[in-house]
Amino acid sequence: MAQQYEALTEEHIAFIARQHMFFVASATDASKINLSPKGLGGFRVIDAKRVCYLDLTGSGAETAAHLRADGRLTIMFCAFEGQALILRLYGRGRSLPRGSADYAALLARHFNNEETAGARQIVVLDIDMAQTSCGYGVPKYAYEGERETLIRWAQSRGEDGVAAYRAEQNVVSLDGLATGLVDEDA
Repeated sequence: MAQQYEALTEEHIAFIARQHMFFVASATDASKINLSPKGLGGFRVIDAKRVCYLDLTGSGAETAAHLRADGRLTIMFCAFEGQALILRLYGRGRSLPRGSADYAALLARHFNNEETAGARQIVVLDIDMAQTSCGYGVPKYAYEGERETLIRWAQSRGEDGVAAYRAEQNVVSLDGLATGLVDEDA
């Protein structure tokens, strides 16, 4: 049975620490709904009401555009190993673009100033509600490891090459909304 919480509990935080992937959902009133899987160890719990993740350059930038236009964000974790559980975090999110003072501060405080190749933003979620549900419909999978392709791609392009890719691919969303991830649309 689903249960709602105003903030993360210690059990939720421990559950999050055991997960290798999570999902991010965002939209505006008029846009397509975006749902993205995330991994590569970039998720951090700031406190019981705030979390963040280091987001890497990809083929789209829907979340950044939606946060800029609307702010609503849902993050979901589900257990693929061990006891079944789904944990959803609902709230308001914001994008801290790479190079901003807020990005640098969070990178220092929660990522030991270690930036994964291809990093483009830190997404912060201020939690309005956390909700757990049974997760009995989620299949079991064994974790084999992270895919390294995205990081190797960013390393091979170098910082300038990744920035050029973002300037070409990450300026606007599928619906034409500005992402704020490149200087031209900030």
